[in-house]
Amino acid sequence: MSYDLWYWPGLPGRGEFVRLALEAAGLPYRDRGPEEGAEALLADMERGERPPFAPPYLRVEGQAIAQVANILHWLTERHDLAPQADRVWLHQLQLTISDMVAEVHNVHHPVATGTYYHEQKPEAARAAQQFRRDRIPKFLGYFERSLDDRDGMAGGRWSPVDTSLFQLIGGLRYMFPKRMAAVEGDYPALIALHDRVKTLPAIATYLDRDRRQAFNEDGIFRHYPELDAA
Repeated sequence: MSYDLWYWPGLPGRGEFVRLALEAAGLPYRDRGPEEGAEALLADMERGERPPFAPPYLRVEGQAIAQVANILHWLTERHDLAPQADRVWLHQLQLTISDMVAEVHNVHHPVATGTYYHEQKPEAARAAQQFRRDRIPKFLGYFERSLDDRDGMAGGRWSPVDTSLFQLIGGLRYMFPKRMAAVEGDYPALIALHDRVKTLPAIATYLDRDRRQAFNEDGIFRHYPELDAA
């Protein structure tokens, strides 16, 4: 079965967390947003009796499966992407990743998501300072402890949590290069995991191609130099 993945064209955003898991697992899918555009995405969202609130979502046999953690948990169950005994734990970690991603977005949009960044720059500067100082160590410290000296979150076998942490670290490096350079040494297991995911054969192939959408200032992880500091 080939899945239909719907997400906004031109943005890695939350959609990339799903793409990476699909790529690593070798699951066939169509990336419908980049193929068909935003208008087709908006039209597809209206289909069915149980539409998604927002992308990303997978269209599977007429059903829309939405929310990153929910999608990845569903794929894990359907395709045996993690040991059965670890799946609730991994889902918990994935939900925590989603929490951090939401906070990342709120750094550059602390007042209102419908207002441009340049209209809330003073508030964003304050939010960024607190996020760099307090929230990055809190979240990354938790993920570092959760690795527990294993090869991955599920005892040596990759799972969608591992590919999601890979994307999270990449996004933070793009958004806060100075801050991440200053603190990465505190999280050796997490950085090692990032580097291992990068060498997974399917991920290495995906990264070599032009299909992966680069981080940019329209997405969740945005690099505004004035918001970064060591």
